[in-house]
Amino acid sequence: MDLSIIIVNYNTRQLTLDCIASVYESRTEYAYEIILIDNHSSDGTVEAVAEQFPEVRLIANQENTGFAKANNQGLAIASGRYSLLLNSDTVVQQDTLQTMLSFMDAPENKKVGAAGCKIILPDGSLDKACKRGFPTPSASFYYAFGISKLFPDNPKYNQYQLGHLDPDQAYPIDCLVGAFMLVRREAIEQVGGLDETFFMYGEDIDWCYRIKQADWDIHYYPYTYIIHYKGASSRRKPAKIIYEFHRAMWIFHQKHYQAKYSVVTNAAVYSGIGVKLAASFFKNGLARFVSRGESEPQLTGKSSRNEVNL
Repeated sequence: MDLSIIIVNYNTRQLTLDCIASVYESRTEYAYEIILIDNHSSDGTVEAVAEQFPEVRLIANQENTGFAKANNQGLAIASGRYSLLLNSDTVVQQDTLQTMLSFMDAPENKKVGAAGCKIILPDGSLDKACKRGFPTPSASFYYAFGISKLFPDNPKYNQYQLGHLDPDQAYPIDCLVGAFMLVRREAIEQVGGLDETFFMYGEDIDWCYRIKQADWDIHYYPYTYIIHYKGASSRRKPAKIIYEFHRAMWIFHQKHYQAKYSVVTNAAVYSGIGVKLAASFFKNGLARFVSRGESEPQLTGKSSRNEVNL
């Protein structure tokens, strides 16, 4: 087996079916398997996948274990030379698997532990998370306070999203995104799976950090792409999502950077995360209040929910 494709689903039935269908439409000489881990969905995903795609290896959890733990369940039974973390809300192109595996199999790329392709949002714009630097205190500061946007061509201020680099060129980077992350088996065996301390954010950054620490290269290879239907585009975000996003920032800094920086820097980082968390909760509450105010006069009986897929 060349490739094990691992998809985690939580109540994204139609998106997951579309994702799997796009994989099976691939034109590739490589042998692959699809492993679906369902995190106790209530939307009939398990039954629909079993009926429409009986060849998919299916794990149906009895609780929502989170993104990291569910992916590790898939990695534990994967038989491929490579494993691909693929979000359920993505659609791959017919050449995606062939292009990416050919890149990884090239003799000159044996030190590449993980690679990712270009990721496009439904509106045609780049999902900037597909090529990133690590969130060091300075990189996070320039990004959080919008300085990177003021100086888009300056590498110093664009350490996180690497906006100064051409998205149509290939190059080594620090970090990929878990929506599409192709990882060599030898790298996984060396560094282990995803850190399950992270529930649904940050585990991809942490994995990339450990892969690079183990002296593997990570590459952005934009000569194929996938489409990412990001649920995070919603204006209203459940409290769980907001909390886990900021909790991931805290865990990553504490795990990898706290010992490298001064007490003052660490205090500034943790304070910044706390302030940002509070601001996000306030903004979310305000959005809900405004949304209720806008919907009340309509009296149509329809709700304008903005759902976020975990």
